[in-house]
Amino acid sequence: MATTTLSRPSDNKWIAGVCAGLGDRFGIDANLIRLAFVISCLLPGPQFIVYIVLWIIMPKRAGY
Repeated sequence: MATTTLSRPSDNKWIAGVCAGLGDRFGIDANLIRLAFVISCLLPGPQFIVYIVLWIIMPKRAGY
């Protein structure tokens, strides 16, 4: 079930919960987002910077 806001859960997280939060928001399995992130790291680009920025700006989900 997709959530209406973009937030990081306190459960189902591996590092910071960014991929789990994105998966919850868009109704996609978090493992697929994690796999896409790892594969994207093989390409040049700012993947790690985007991850860190999302880690900073995404609030933790309340109630957990």
